[in-house]
Amino acid sequence: MALTHRTPRRLALALTVLAALAGLGGCTPVAYYAQSVQGHIALMTAARPIDDWLADPATPADLKPRLELARRIRAFAVSELALPDNASYHRYSDLKRRAAVWNVAAAPPDSLTLRRWCFPVVGCVGYRGYYDEAEAKALAAQLEKDEGLEVRVYGVPAYSTLGWLNWAGGDPLLSTFIRYPEGELARMIFHELAHQVVYVSDDTMFNESYATAVERLGVQRWLATEASEAARREWAGFDQRRRDFRTLSRQTRAELAEVYAQKEALAYDPQALPALKNEAMARFRQRYAALKAEWAAAGAPFDGYDPWVAQANNAFFGIQAAYDELVPGFEALFAREGGDWPRFHAAVHALAQQGRDERRAQLTALAESGDHDLERSSALKK
Repeated sequence: MALTHRTPRRLALALTVLAALAGLGGCTPVAYYAQSVQGHIALMTAARPIDDWLADPATPADLKPRLELARRIRAFAVSELALPDNASYHRYSDLKRRAAVWNVAAAPPDSLTLRRWCFPVVGCVGYRGYYDEAEAKALAAQLEKDEGLEVRVYGVPAYSTLGWLNWAGGDPLLSTFIRYPEGELARMIFHELAHQVVYVSDDTMFNESYATAVERLGVQRWLATEASEAARREWAGFDQRRRDFRTLSRQTRAELAEVYAQKEALAYDPQALPALKNEAMARFRQRYAALKAEWAAAGAPFDGYDPWVAQANNAFFGIQAAYDELVPGFEALFAREGGDWPRFHAAVHALAQQGRDERRAQLTALAESGDHDLERSSALKK
C-alpha cells in the first residue's frame, strides 16, 4: 500500500502514543522513543512503490534490475517458503546513508551475556538501535565509562517492524541492501520476513536464530531453482567464508565461556581470569590469521572480517551468538518436518509457546541428534 498524504500523520500519531506510553512505563527516556518515531517515519515516507521507481526516468539504470530481482525474490518467499504475503517489501526507500540503524550491544568484561533493553511490543532485547550513528557511539562511550562494559556499535542494513505496520505500507526495500549480491539480497528479505511469522518477546536468540535458519534454507532453495550459475558460484564462495568464520567464533565463544565459568574459583587472584581471557583472544586472532592464509592459498583472499577481529570483545561474540547459536536446531527441525515449510513454521510456533529453557533444550537436542544438512533438507518438498 502506498502512503497517502494522511498516512504519515496517522503513523506519527500511532508511534508517538506508543512511545509516550512506553516512556511512562519504563526507564528508557522519552527522547529515545522520539528519535525512533522520527527515524521510522522518515524511512516510511521516503518509500515509493516499486512500479513508481521502475517508471521514473530519473531512477538510476542499475537500480531497476535490482528492484525487479527483489520483486521476484519477494514472490518466491510467498510461493515457496510460506512467508507472509502482505504489504512489506513492495516499496523502496533511498536512505542516502550506509545503514538503516546503528545498534549498540554491551556485555560485562567477564561474561558473554548481553545487557538488555526493554521496549513495548518486542520485549527485552540485547541491543539498542539509533538512526544516528553519533548517538549510538555516545551511548557506547557512556556504557564503557559508567558501567565498565565492553561494547559494540554496528550498522544494520534492515530491521523488521514484525508486521505491525503493514497497514501503513509495511517494511520497504532499502538502499542499504538493494545492491547486495543476489544470494545476499534474498537472504536479507527472507530473514526479515521470518520475523513476521514467529517472534517471541524477550528471546532475541530464538528469534534471530530462527530467522537465520529461514534465510539459509531459503537461499539454498532460491539458488537451486531460480539463480544463475554465476550467482551460485558467487554465493558459494561468500557463504563458505562466512561459515568458516562463524565456526571459528563459536569455538572462541566456547573457550571464553569456560574461562568465565571459573570466575568465582579465580576470585582470589584478580589477574588470573583476565590472563586466561587474553590467551583465548590471542588464539582467536592466530586462528583467524591461519584461516585468511587458507583462503588466500585457495585463490580467494579476503580481509572483510579484519575490523571485526581487531575490535572483538564480549559484546561482539555475544551478539553473534544470538544469530547462530540455535540455528542447527532449527535446521534439524526443518529436516524433521520433511522440508515442508508450512509444517516447519507451525512447529516453530509450537516451540514459541513453551518456556525459554524448554524450547532451547529441544532445539539443542534436535541439533545433537537430527539431520540438518542444508542442501539435502532444502531440496525436499520442492
